Amino acid sequence: MTLQIAALASGVGSNVAAVIKSINEGMLDARMRIVISNRPGAPVLEKAAQAGIPVYVKDSADCENREDYDRALLAAICDAGADTVVLAGYMRMLSPMFVAAHRGRILNIHPSLLPSFPGRMGTEDAIKYGVRLSGSTVHFVQETMDSGPVIIQVVVPVHAQDTGETLMPRIQALEHRIYPQALQWLAEDRLRVEGHRVNLLPARKPNGSMASFGQSPLGPWMVSPPLEGF
Repeated sequence: MTLQIAALASGVGSNVAAVIKSINEGMLDARMRIVISNRPGAPVLEKAAQAGIPVYVKDSADCENREDYDRALLAAICDAGADTVVLAGYMRMLSPMFVAAHRGRILNIHPSLLPSFPGRMGTEDAIKYGVRLSGSTVHFVQETMDSGPVIIQVVVPVHAQDTGETLMPRIQALEHRIYPQALQWLAEDRLRVEGHRVNLLPARKPNGSMASFGQSPLGPWMVSPPLEGF
């Protein structure tokens, strides 16, 4: 099923650009219907405009409460014909009302190995703690921040002298692969949430039989489940 995506972002939007690239290259069965930002002038808006994608901007200060703000976003998403919400550096908590409206169709990417180091400073918090491995997580969104069922994770070594400025680019380079992959699995209807675990169904071969998973190009220990072409 072709995903009809609304992307929500507050900043540069490198993951939005990666999703658009995967769509344009025919790797991701999706259409980017709209890009939404809570920050006027956010660089992601220029990326969307260059790609010919409609944008919607609503300053966070325009509404007195979170629910009114999210109602405006839901209306924009509906008007755009989107059925899947992609959070990509969106620096606002979604209201329970918003989550309920698109439950099971909202994905987020977070720069740590959740459930460790949730929140805005996940990369920096991991470095301060002294971890040897960090990474990124794509997960379904629930009402509590960074708490939803995990779809895919990628591991990145943390070097002794790393800072947020040196580690984050290495994480982002792999985020640009795992996020489109997770979305493609959603498009193929292969993700099943059982309790708090996401199970990935095998891909179907052209003749309808089930295919086994391939090995990730990043190495079997670095990403789970393995990538399939991304």
